Amino acid sequence: MVTRMISSQLELHRLNTGNTVPVVAANRLLKQYLFRYQGHVGAALVLGGVDNSGPKLYSIHPHGSTDSLPYVTMGSGSLAAMAVFEARWRPDLTLAEGQQLVRDAIAAGIFNDLGSGSNVDLCVITKSGANYLRTYDEANKKGLRQGRYQFRRGTTAVLTTKVVPLEVESVVVRSAEPMDTN
Repeated sequence: MVTRMISSQLELHRLNTGNTVPVVAANRLLKQYLFRYQGHVGAALVLGGVDNSGPKLYSIHPHGSTDSLPYVTMGSGSLAAMAVFEARWRPDLTLAEGQQLVRDAIAAGIFNDLGSGSNVDLCVITKSGANYLRTYDEANKKGLRQGRYQFRRGTTAVLTTKVVPLEVESVVVRSAEPMDTN
């Protein structure tokens, strides 16, 4: 709902001015709205776009602070994704290399957080528009075993064995009395 509201404000701004709205304006509107509610609106956002000044990428935290970096991550798997970016990002990546890097970062986030699902979706943003690549990859196929879980006898050493025989003296079966409902 936050992104829809800000999107409508940006469209009104574009219609009133007749100009392309800079990405930094969207960043400003989002962070001012979130700061007003001090984190009580649970929106953690990644904002990207291309305007007259070039490509921009922002992370916007629920309390209203923002970062503008060459790569950003948000969410429960963000630390694992950031590790992939920090290890492999460079400024001269081709489109295919960039897509593979983002795929690998998202997959790292998925494997780090069991609640993240399994699909990798990408969005390529250019001056001509955005291209959504839904289900670009499936990092974690559901229902498939990813390892072998049967172990040979003797894999785990048995240190001691103690057998305690149990004797059953008698079995008593009683019928239940109906409850008095008065």
